[in-house]
Amino acid sequence: VRSPMDTWQAVFEFLDQLTVERGLTANTIAAYHSDLGQFVEFTAEAGIESLAAVDLEIIDLYLNGLWSRGLRSSSVARKATALRRFFCFLQQEELVPADLSERIPVPQSPRHLPPFLSVAEVGRLISAAQPLTPRDEDDRRRGLRDAAMLELGYAAGLRVSELISVRVGDLQPKERYLRVMGKGRKERVVPVGGPAVAAVQHYVAEARSAWETRDSGDVLFLSARGAGIGRVQFYKIVRRLAEAIGLGDREPPVGPHTLRHSFATHLLANGADLRAIQEMLGHADIGTTQVYTRVGQERLEEVYRRAHPRAVGSLA
Repeated sequence: VRSPMDTWQAVFEFLDQLTVERGLTANTIAAYHSDLGQFVEFTAEAGIESLAAVDLEIIDLYLNGLWSRGLRSSSVARKATALRRFFCFLQQEELVPADLSERIPVPQSPRHLPPFLSVAEVGRLISAAQPLTPRDEDDRRRGLRDAAMLELGYAAGLRVSELISVRVGDLQPKERYLRVMGKGRKERVVPVGGPAVAAVQHYVAEARSAWETRDSGDVLFLSARGAGIGRVQFYKIVRRLAEAIGLGDREPPVGPHTLRHSFATHLLANGADLRAIQEMLGHADIGTTQVYTRVGQERLEEVYRRAHPRAVGSLA
């Protein structure tokens, strides 16, 4: 075992490894920092002076404390997973005498089906982006931009972070494909349909060219001030449009990720191969993509119950 290390120093070494070797995003690193920080504070309050002195009893006390505070199962599972990975790192670096990682319990939270829109609802959402009577020229340009973002996000199944990071040269109109920089700086190429290409070209010609400033860089989607659109800003745009077409009371609320779920669900419903959908979504594990098969199965069961004359009845 290596010489004892300050607990926070060990946390920072772990976070550095996640950043450099695994290429995790800043948001993911911040979540690990927060979760492990709560555990560090717990051990300090319990009088534990080194990580080598932590055992399963201490970890159980910590996790039970989270339950008693009323945290959701998904939140406890996330924090337990962070501890598992942290203690695996500690054992690999010989900072603890035994590997506790596999013995740390992670609650299994129910996997909710991803919310999605029907094809018609996606069409209405995109149509709502462009007002029939814009207030002024910038209002008209904003409509072109919002429609282009919705079209491209749905056409390529993009995460919101990917959509707002698209550069001007990433879309190849003639070949109809988009180069996407996904999680962990992993690049993928996704086909894009004609309506999305046309919407982006219209936006670039009529809006972006008017908003572009010296500081805009090559980011594709800009605000009227010439700065790139942010995550929160785009979320508000989608929420406003959802409310405008009568989808404001959906639970969970309609947001940018709903378009990504709709993309995958519609592809699967129309016969797309699961592996192809995995590649287009940029999922590292096909198990993540397989949740969409449950959506399709539930839809089939609903259609069967509604349409088959002998779908309902006693088994006796």
